[in-house]
Amino acid sequence: MIRDNATPHQLPHPTNAINLGAITKIFPLARIQRILRDTGRQSKRLRQLPAHVMVYYVIALALFMHVAYGEVLRCLVEGLGWLGFPLHRIRTTTSGAISRARARLGVEPLQQLFEETVQPIATPQTRGAWYRSWHLVSLDGTTLEVADTPANAELWGYPAASRGQSAFPQLRLVSLLECGTHVLFGAEYGPYSVGETTLAKKVLEHLTPGMLCLADRCFFGYELWNQAGGTGADLLWRVRKNIILPVIRNLPDGSYLSNIYPSPQDRKKDRNAVAVRVIEYRIEGAKNPKRIYRLITSILDHEAAPALELAALYHQRWEIENTLDEFKTHLRGSKIVLRSKTPLLVRQELYGFLLAHFAVRGLMHEAALEADLDPDVLSFVHTLRVIRRKIPAFALIPPSGDRALSPTRLGRDP
Repeated sequence: MIRDNATPHQLPHPTNAINLGAITKIFPLARIQRILRDTGRQSKRLRQLPAHVMVYYVIALALFMHVAYGEVLRCLVEGLGWLGFPLHRIRTTTSGAISRARARLGVEPLQQLFEETVQPIATPQTRGAWYRSWHLVSLDGTTLEVADTPANAELWGYPAASRGQSAFPQLRLVSLLECGTHVLFGAEYGPYSVGETTLAKKVLEHLTPGMLCLADRCFFGYELWNQAGGTGADLLWRVRKNIILPVIRNLPDGSYLSNIYPSPQDRKKDRNAVAVRVIEYRIEGAKNPKRIYRLITSILDHEAAPALELAALYHQRWEIENTLDEFKTHLRGSKIVLRSKTPLLVRQELYGFLLAHFAVRGLMHEAALEADLDPDVLSFVHTLRVIRRKIPAFALIPPSGDRALSPTRLGRDP
């Protein structure tokens, strides 16, 4: 989709100036500057587009996908001008100059910022984040279309189509989700040809003891199950109906104990067995009431987690489906591809999206806690619109990288 140079008040989600207030509250300038030093990407001389401004600019691009490069920068400069900062220090420039500044910045600062900052944020008071004593997370993956250039096509690849190939190359993304807050963390990505289970091997390293991880049937496998369980987290995964799960002992809640094996030979000789608990159920009123849902869990004690509760809990896995939809449809925009023309900038843009989504979800979580609400009842779309148009009273970042200027420091009412 082609972006135009429409002014902000002509956009579907109007704003008069892109501000960094909400973003810099979650991604402080001091952290950005330290990461730039750690990665060797800090500006060594005063540039028209210094590195720390470009970090915030990449995140802002994710919030304004319908807007062209230069217009996003122009609005950013207007926001700094509202704070009384001299505009000659940063001037609007060409798309080529912006792309070169993004290339100088690279991927590493955005990646390190994501890895350091984007973590589960639920507190004991966060509604919907817990089942009994377990911290609920989900695992799933998706794909994102990228600009159709030779470099992108060579690295990311095209999905198969019924006639020829699809219109755009795609990258594959796998992530964990904190169910209560809808924060995507531990994300890994790769070419379309790399399967979700391959990417999941690195994603599952972010599980910790006390978590209960939900996952769909496409992820189940002996090796991946053992890796996930080795983190100390508990698991509740759906499995395919053709998986052989012999009944070892029936339990009072209707579930039963069984074993999984790495191969049919191991099952035959009963070696390398891993104990699991199996829960099978139907959903009354479903389109196909005869369909049997089959779950396995590492929680072997039926009193600690009854089968009926786990069966109902599993369907919270759909929260990650909804979150990926808001990530792709509402934040990015429906039928819009990532705008970057090179693999390096695609990676950078992807981290910008993940960071922008975390910023929105972080603000929603704060609002939910203050109102004693479940974050699920708040609208992601409405919050995104507010962030896009509102000039908050948070401190903003001057392009010099000095201490943030705020309305009160400038003698203005916030």
